[in-house]
Amino acid sequence: MIFRIILICCFLLNALDSFAQFSLDLESGLVPGTNYNKVRIPNSGGTIVNLADELSIKPKVFFRLRGTYTIAGRHNISALYAPLSVTYDGSFNRDVNFNSLIFQHGTPLEVFYKFNSYRLTYRYDFVRTGRWRVGAGLTGKVRDADIRFKNDIHETHYDDLGFVPLVNFYAAYKPSYRWSFIVEGDALASKFGRAEDIFAGAAYQINSRLGVKLGYRVVEGGADVDKIYNFNWINYASVGLLATF
Repeated sequence: MIFRIILICCFLLNALDSFAQFSLDLESGLVPGTNYNKVRIPNSGGTIVNLADELSIKPKVFFRLRGTYTIAGRHNISALYAPLSVTYDGSFNRDVNFNSLIFQHGTPLEVFYKFNSYRLTYRYDFVRTGRWRVGAGLTGKVRDADIRFKNDIHETHYDDLGFVPLVNFYAAYKPSYRWSFIVEGDALASKFGRAEDIFAGAAYQINSRLGVKLGYRVVEGGADVDKIYNFNWINYASVGLLATF
């Protein structure tokens, strides 16, 4: 009996593997700036600042890596590693209370802003034709964030590690074998905050295994809770390499 069960499991795994496909999406580009990055820590008693307007940002190269396992052409399980950090410098035109320390106006300082993201996604493609692929699913996101203020007198930071559920969506139109136009992302909003990470662009298939993509990505959102107020909008010009195995 046990031997039969083992044989059946091996048969099912082999059959499942024959309908499965693994792909990698490596994306990179430049973060030239942020539309806004509003911070107040603590939320009650801190000073609200807009880092994008009040300080200068240092352009930063970014990268993201997503691995996707597709089963039977419709079930997609993916893992994403998306580190992100930018640095601002300059001085404020007023005294700023950040994390219960006073950073005096006119004093040069540096602000390090980190917002790393680790995500696990399941998506089901309910439309799968020769030209269209449309799907939706759920994403579990682990947010690893840190905001650090530093000058010659003070240095302090506030880090935040938390879990965020998101809705995943994907739509691709393929007018020819070589070209695809894609909109995809994760997003969700609540009374405590919101999060959107959306890509829109085009992909070119070089051969059956390799493709490239080019587009625009926006990451927007934040939280308004007891300890922290932070909302940011970051724009990306991105290029990517798509590999299928």
